Amino acid sequence: MSISLQKGQKVSLTKESAGLSRVVIGLGWDEVQQKRGFFAPKPLPIDCDASALLLQGGRLVRKEDIVYFGNLQHMSGTVQHMGDNLTGAGDGDDEQIIVDLARVPQEYDKIVLVVNIYDCVKRRQHFGMIQNAFIRLVDASNNTEMCKYNLTENYSGMTAVIFGEVYRHNGEWKFNAIGQGTNDPGLGQLANRYIAR
Repeated sequence: MSISLQKGQKVSLTKESAGLSRVVIGLGWDEVQQKRGFFAPKPLPIDCDASALLLQGGRLVRKEDIVYFGNLQHMSGTVQHMGDNLTGAGDGDDEQIIVDLARVPQEYDKIVLVVNIYDCVKRRQHFGMIQNAFIRLVDASNNTEMCKYNLTENYSGMTAVIFGEVYRHNGEWKFNAIGQGTNDPGLGQLANRYIAR
C-alpha cells in the first residue's frame, strides 16, 4: 500500500520492501489553465525538466553526476532518465528516472531529485503556473507504488523545486520529501547548491 507523505517526512524504502533493488521515480505536474483575452497570444507551454544529482558526502563532485535530458544515463549505469516531456500534458508521470539502488556505487550516499522550468526567465514562467505536482516511488519489480508526495504549497515566483532525495542511512535506502522552492533560473544554478567547495 502506498504511503502518502507530507513535507519533511522520511520513509525507509528497503525496510518497507524487502529485496528492493530498482525504483522508478515518477515526477508529474500540470499547467494551471490561464484565462486570456480574445486577442492575447497563446502562452508558451511550460517545459519542466526533472534531474537527479548523485552526491558524495552530500556534495556534487563532478558534472557527470547530474542525470538530466542532456545526460540520460549516469556513467555507473545505475541511474537513467527516461526522456524529456516538453509540455507536462496527459495523466500520470511526466518524467521518470530509474534508479538501480542495489548497484549504486558505494561512494554515492544521496540522490537529489529536482525540477526546474526550462528557459523560465525568457518565458516569464514560474511554479505558480503549475498545479498537481508530485513525486512518487514505484518498485520496478512489481510496478507497486511505495510512496507519493503531493506538493501542495504555493510556489508562485519560484522557478525550480527540490522535490526530494533518496539517500543511504545505516545500510538502507530512504526517501525524504523536501518540496523546497528556489529562484534558481536553471539546472546549473541548482547544481551549484551542492558543489563541493
